[in-house]
Amino acid sequence: MTESKKQERAIVHLEKDGQHYYYGNLKALCDHWNKDAIGVSYSYLKNLNIQEDTPYSNSKCVIRRGILITTKRMR
Repeated sequence: MTESKKQERAIVHLEKDGQHYYYGNLKALCDHWNKDAIGVSYSYLKNLNIQEDTPYSNSKCVIRRGILITTKRMR
């Protein structure tokens, strides 16, 4: 068995109406929520540098980008 590296994956976190939703990328988030629901369009979001410490927020939601850390896998 060989040991693989710990994997880190990007994740997009949407906080809306006190609920939390997680997506693999901004496109997936915007495919699930339309502009009226979150108050911002995909084309606008993709040009921002959204990070964990620099989220996007408006009166309808907060959008953050972070890292999902997984454990090492043995193969």
